[in-house]
Amino acid sequence: MTFSLELSEEQTGLRDWVHGFAEDVVRPAASEWDEREETPWPVIQEAAKIGLYGFESLATCYADPTGLSLPIVNEELFWGDGGIAMAIMGTGLAVAGIFASGSPDQLAEWVPQCYGDVDDPKVAAFCSSEPEAGSDVSAMRTRAVYDEAKDEWVLNGQKAWATNGGIANVHVVTAVVDPSLKARGQAGFIVPPGTPGLVGGKKIKKHGLRASHTADVYLDDVRVPGSCLLGGKEKLDARLARAREGKKAEGQAAMATFEVTRPTVGAMAVGIARAAYEYSLEYAKQRVTFGRPIIENQSIAFTLADMKMEIDAARLLVWRASWMGRSGQKFTSAEGSMSKLKAGEVAVWATERAIQILGGNGYTREHPVERMHRDAKIYTIFEGTSEIQRLVMARAISGMHIR
Repeated sequence: MTFSLELSEEQTGLRDWVHGFAEDVVRPAASEWDEREETPWPVIQEAAKIGLYGFESLATCYADPTGLSLPIVNEELFWGDGGIAMAIMGTGLAVAGIFASGSPDQLAEWVPQCYGDVDDPKVAAFCSSEPEAGSDVSAMRTRAVYDEAKDEWVLNGQKAWATNGGIANVHVVTAVVDPSLKARGQAGFIVPPGTPGLVGGKKIKKHGLRASHTADVYLDDVRVPGSCLLGGKEKLDARLARAREGKKAEGQAAMATFEVTRPTVGAMAVGIARAAYEYSLEYAKQRVTFGRPIIENQSIAFTLADMKMEIDAARLLVWRASWMGRSGQKFTSAEGSMSKLKAGEVAVWATERAIQILGGNGYTREHPVERMHRDAKIYTIFEGTSEIQRLVMARAISGMHIR
């Protein structure tokens, strides 16, 4: 398959449809839900009503052979507002976890339950990070022990920073099944709705993305059926056997999910950056000082030119990585990590520039750029910090185990 920079009629239609929802529904509600710091269930339901929130919509995006539909959707939604968009799209991380490791039967059974229905929408959570294991997934302590007599897995541990943690209908949890194998001894599990022993902690008050629920998740003798092991026990046993023999790894549960999602996360950051750029551009055209619009000052005009250039460059890296992932191209230079790194750092930089262009107004909540700046910062931290992305890239281009 060849890569084309020209979007198809279907892709442009999808972009315009999501943009309309972001403009008409998400943006007018953004400030309210940021202040409330609550999950915007009414907006999620509106997204479900038009078919934007649900398994069918995600399946349509995944079916795009170019891989561009999902980043297009994310960019437009996050252009609307980062917090509300994360509340809508956060379920997709759990779905990616099921998609990365699950069987077709598990996909069919659990993905619809991640979303619920129009009358009663649900959310899902992917639980990987822990208090002592964020970027270093090999330090994971949550354990899963198999009870052969009952064909059940017993999960114990604590997960941190889980989007939708505790309020989710379905939790996807990564856990250690063989500690001696470190990261290669991990597996993913579905925790069905209402399973005893899983408790969500208090919602964390965050710097940004405030409308998105983030909390710790505690697992105390959580028993799940054997069928809830993603991929099944036969596949797990074979993978563990290869690891014990020292054979090459085919990936592990947490990292498999991140490999699928990093370019998509980059698209979110691009959306926030673009929103800040467009707002500050319009402001600069209208704001008059010393008898002329401030955009006539080279310092402002050049800053806006740089913002546009950096955002377009980040988008192209995201699109390339998305296309490579979908078409089975090998990431020889860690192109997935590269796209997320560039987009995240551009989002932080561009939103700060937007505040500077607005001056004192940019620092107030009367204008959205301060919220955009708060929302952008997480993109240099979650799903692999900027430092981790650089480490992944350095190892890829050098062929050495850089520490």
